[in-house]
Amino acid sequence: MAIEVQSVAPLVQVFDMSRSIHFYRDLLGFKVTGKSKEKSRDPDDVDWAMLQLSTATIMLNTAYDPDEVPVQPDSGRWSGHQDTCLYFGCPDVEGAYQQLVLKGLQLEPPKTAWYGMKQLYLKDPDGFGICFQWFA
Repeated sequence: MAIEVQSVAPLVQVFDMSRSIHFYRDLLGFKVTGKSKEKSRDPDDVDWAMLQLSTATIMLNTAYDPDEVPVQPDSGRWSGHQDTCLYFGCPDVEGAYQQLVLKGLQLEPPKTAWYGMKQLYLKDPDGFGICFQWFA
């Protein structure tokens, strides 16, 4: 008997939760569907958040405990983020590109990979890759 799986929700570590929630919610269009208790007057200042866009889910977690947050991210800890990319199935890659450009993001236009996927790549505030893709 096969294991039945209906979704996946990757958890990524972020340096500045408010900045990350702004990116995923306000720029990419995700909805915050769950979060831990707010730590300040900023409703986005939390340790953990779950966001959803259509059937895609992502979880964000602060990388540091509140009393251990450095002034800036430790480059050794964050250098591996360039090896991680979140791929989202997006039937209208061109439309996503146009929408993100209208929101002020400076992006390279989508390209079709040699294996037949039309792809739009960008980076989130912590350096994780984001790719909106669909069959060309």
